[in-house]
Amino acid sequence: MHFQEWLQSLRSSGGVRGPENKDFWSLVPSLPLSSSFSSLSLSLSSLLGIGALASITAYWLVTRPRPMRPPCDLNAQSIPVQGEPNWRRSALLKDDVLLEFYYDDTRTVYDMFQRGLKVAGDGPCLGFRKPGEPYQWISYTEVAEQAQVLGSGLLGKGCQSNPEQLVGIFAQNRPEWIISELACYTFSMAVVPLYDTLGEEAMVHILNMAEISLVICDKEEKAESLLGNKEKGVTPTLSCLVLFNACSDVTITVFAASILFLILLSFICVCLLQPPQPQDLAVVCFTSGTTGTMCFYRSLCESSSTPTTLHDVSISYLPLAHMFERMIQVVSMLCHGARVGFYQGDISLLMDDIKTLKPTFFPVVPRLLNRIYDKVSSMTSPLRRAVLHYAVRRKQAELSSGVVRNNSLWDRLVFNRIQANLGGNLRFILTASAPISPTVLSFLRATLGCMIFEGYGQTECTAGCTFSMPGDWSAGHVGAPLPCAMVKLIDIPDMNYYAKNGEGEICIRGHSVFRGYLKDEEKTTEALDSYGWLHSGDVGQWLPNGTLRIIDRKKHIFKLSQGEYIAPEKIENFYMRCVPVLQVFVHGDSLQSHLIGIVVPDPEVFIDWVKERGIVGSYEELCQNPDVKKEVLEDMTAVGKEAGLKSFEQVKDLHLHPEMFSVSNGLLTPTLKTRRVDILRVFQEQITNMYSTTAI
Repeated sequence: MHFQEWLQSLRSSGGVRGPENKDFWSLVPSLPLSSSFSSLSLSLSSLLGIGALASITAYWLVTRPRPMRPPCDLNAQSIPVQGEPNWRRSALLKDDVLLEFYYDDTRTVYDMFQRGLKVAGDGPCLGFRKPGEPYQWISYTEVAEQAQVLGSGLLGKGCQSNPEQLVGIFAQNRPEWIISELACYTFSMAVVPLYDTLGEEAMVHILNMAEISLVICDKEEKAESLLGNKEKGVTPTLSCLVLFNACSDVTITVFAASILFLILLSFICVCLLQPPQPQDLAVVCFTSGTTGTMCFYRSLCESSSTPTTLHDVSISYLPLAHMFERMIQVVSMLCHGARVGFYQGDISLLMDDIKTLKPTFFPVVPRLLNRIYDKVSSMTSPLRRAVLHYAVRRKQAELSSGVVRNNSLWDRLVFNRIQANLGGNLRFILTASAPISPTVLSFLRATLGCMIFEGYGQTECTAGCTFSMPGDWSAGHVGAPLPCAMVKLIDIPDMNYYAKNGEGEICIRGHSVFRGYLKDEEKTTEALDSYGWLHSGDVGQWLPNGTLRIIDRKKHIFKLSQGEYIAPEKIENFYMRCVPVLQVFVHGDSLQSHLIGIVVPDPEVFIDWVKERGIVGSYEELCQNPDVKKEVLEDMTAVGKEAGLKSFEQVKDLHLHPEMFSVSNGLLTPTLKTRRVDILRVFQEQITNMYSTTAI
């Protein structure tokens, strides 16, 4: 089946084939209608019993769950290119020509939104809510009008209608973020997302490198931070701020001499539309804080081929500064006339927002899925735990045969409450940004009763380059190459990975790959070779069915004193399977022969887990208890051993820390990746103490 045809069938069917009710009565045996039953050798009660049994059997035959029809042979999900087994492309393609645009009339993000506008019209587009209230919706028509008005106003304040005009957006996820982005795209301007945790030095660096003259921001405090740098003279190009909300007269009075203040949507002029071309620059992402990844409209349009329909609803809470979230909401959802509801801005209220919104599509990162898994699997009652595990095994048996559903007996009896906590309407989930444990993935596929896909990619390849195949519900891989990209593995001799063994550094080439870093030729050359291959820094392995498994990381490796190389992120992913562990940071020193760790226990399960071992206390007290540390270390060691970690890859000591690593405390990036340098700096005292007291 051709890729587009299959994807259309997936959209229309919701991914799972339903019962063919029209065939039901054809399977029910006809009962005699004559008033005389003298010719029957069976009694009336026997006859009725047989009829009932036949009817039940026929009903089961018609309504029994059917496996999803995969779009290709699941044993050959990718095809070697030019006869090279380590250079592969999607089996969904007819030949080696990569998919460039899914729809012929959608070649830019502006085109995609216009397509969604045609599909949905006055239908709901962007949703928001106040505490304790239902979602309110802005229609597609209103969003289009507001984007045109705002874009016209930007032109009126000196912005140029061309891709060299870079406009900063400094805000949390909310409808105005998307409207501001679409305003820029409507008039061919490019967007530079900014975010809180960049820090003052990085913010100044970005504003100057991108020569940003205008920034759109949501809060007065953010405006004041930008104004402070302007007053110091360190951001000379910045001349105008556009605020989502009105700011105080004091702020305007203090800084009026140095900068122009405007309120979003206060503009009244409307200019003629000047939409962009596919080859134009669309966005510059500074997710690392120093290098700006340049993404063009052509590459952004590669990932619109998701099974999204007009009736789908998504929750937006992952940072829009991250390409993953933007591709989901702006490209995948809005292109098909679907709805995007925004969380209230407080992550602690996310579950309440989800219950209220009832999304059908839930983009997540593994950290969140790990927390859901820990909470569901931490039942203290032995009977309830036994029933849960039995129900999971029964659902996993269905998954192994390709059946995904949420209407089984086990869903009604065991999993209904779990599914209701996520709104009860989930159709599919997409997890990306980091590896996820196969145990967690299989467990949640069973309990949540929806399709859970795993993807892999980077900002440099416009978020995604591989995607797990619908119908393949196995775990432990990130799927096959998307139709827009080719993937190959190359040797890493220093780490003993060789392409001839089906292992090596992951390299990506295709229309979705970026063209370079903004004003940084040196780093561009490091990332892109002369043949257009993006060198990811991740280590992959081709599996026999043509899917890709992430097994290591080329970067963030170090050598212990005995000469052994360590990839800490691989070890951390194994330790995350431990029940009491919420977050973990593994560290090693070239002058030391062993590893140590910083562990944040999961507050939702930690106290009960420790209590089962005869130790009681508050969360903070338990983190200071040496006996608790010993128990956690033993559990981590057991999990590591089961995962195949060598002795030198196991941590020999750890520090229990009661506060989560987060974006707000500077220990996670906006893409929820660990800031290793910052964690090392914050915990330097504890690390030094552990190395000085641990005897190996």
